[in-house]
Amino acid sequence: MLDALPHPPTYVVCDRGYASHKFREDLWNRGSRPVILPRKNDPEVACPHWAYRHRHLVENLWARLKEWRTVATRYEKTAASFLLIAAAADYFKA
Repeated sequence: MLDALPHPPTYVVCDRGYASHKFREDLWNRGSRPVILPRKNDPEVACPHWAYRHRHLVENLWARLKEWRTVATRYEKTAASFLLIAAAADYFKA
């Protein structure tokens, strides 16, 4: 998925499931900074905690969008219409 991006992102935020030295090294080689906490049995690595703390905002956004997936896919089959319906519904819900 990272290969499809036009430019490497500044930060790549992942959960502990992606905490491998090979993946971190690949991100550094691409020009991105990995924001991945180490697994509990791994040694500490440099990770900007301010960026990792905000990861839950993105997780919550995807959770809210998934709530509206069945409504959007029932009426429209395109990704753009799904995002429009889900964003509007989430705005009115809040």
